[in-house]
Amino acid sequence: MSASAPITQDVMTIPRKLPEGPMNLVGLTRDAMRDALIAIGTPEKQAKMRVNQLWQWIYHWGVREFDQMTNLAKDYRAKLADHFVIAIPEVVTRQVSEDGTRKYLVRIAGGHEVEVVYIPEEDRGTLCISSQVGCTLTCTFCHTGTQKLVRNLTAAEIIGQVMMARDDLDEWPVPGAPKDETRLLSNIVLMGMGEPLYNFDNVRDAMKIAMDPEGISLSRRRITLSTSGVVPEIARTADEIGCLLAISFHATTDAVRDVLVPINKRWNIEELLKALAAYPNLSNSERITFEYVMLDGVNDSDEDANRLLEHIRRHKIPAKINLIPFNEWPGAPYKRSSNNRIRAFANIIYQAGYAAPIRKTRGEDIMAACGQLKSATERARKSRAQIEAEAGLRS
Repeated sequence: MSASAPITQDVMTIPRKLPEGPMNLVGLTRDAMRDALIAIGTPEKQAKMRVNQLWQWIYHWGVREFDQMTNLAKDYRAKLADHFVIAIPEVVTRQVSEDGTRKYLVRIAGGHEVEVVYIPEEDRGTLCISSQVGCTLTCTFCHTGTQKLVRNLTAAEIIGQVMMARDDLDEWPVPGAPKDETRLLSNIVLMGMGEPLYNFDNVRDAMKIAMDPEGISLSRRRITLSTSGVVPEIARTADEIGCLLAISFHATTDAVRDVLVPINKRWNIEELLKALAAYPNLSNSERITFEYVMLDGVNDSDEDANRLLEHIRRHKIPAKINLIPFNEWPGAPYKRSSNNRIRAFANIIYQAGYAAPIRKTRGEDIMAACGQLKSATERARKSRAQIEAEAGLRS
């Protein structure tokens, strides 16, 4: 299918404003926030200033209550509280691995749940966030692919994951304290549940908030969006977000990728590579990351490594290849490649002059592979419900 084919997906996005309650200011663009403030009677001449003030309170200081916004008049704070809320996803479960990885299951509107993972390293702290409840892509090695797609996350629910993690890390600045340039949460990757480019507008608005210099203030080069290959949206990502790009590649032939990453049947390897080669700002400092999960006997041969190199060279794509040992889950149809096989594959890539880091497996003791925690939680709830039902029948 051509790259110009329309993108359709049977998915629902809930509105920012629910009929029965106040509007959530989290997730609104600056223009949308300005319009909302004017709608409650803020004079147009003051609206831009009020947006700046609210923006700093919400995204720089992490304040959630209007009565704490001390540079606003009391009567205006009361008016804000009557019409708006500052709400982020609720933490349902929080687990900390032996290696420091933190995994959260968070609840969003409608009672749905998504996963968020924080991975601390020596030189950075990376937050892996979700963009959809479930996923429609059914990648056969991915546990989220076993969960049906429910809906897109709103911009508030996406940036709210970042705010939730900063809460947990106690990383909001303290007024009057010396400025601390170190960041526990220094990087964001859109590699959690869902395909970000099937929820483009909300992902874009959330990442614009994350990059806004008056708030969370992360550089665009600290944000990486991972896509399975929604080709028509790749150029738009560069134009409207400007972040780094990662590709869930995982196979070097269409026959294998059709199975591992079924979106390949719509936009095949060659179409994907052409879109990547045209991605703006490509350079050694802004390489495209090829994510490649290592599956025993499926995609891990020397021939696969050489085919991968040939693809990248043919299209002159500045790239690094992230080799990912498969994080096995109960019932998974694949096995992890052996350490020796992964090292041999990496060595072929490295000898050809490309970085080929082997991702360190993190958080295995807390099921940190995407989708595992949610599925396990649902299984546990079902078991409890069955137990309670059986007890009721016996009484």
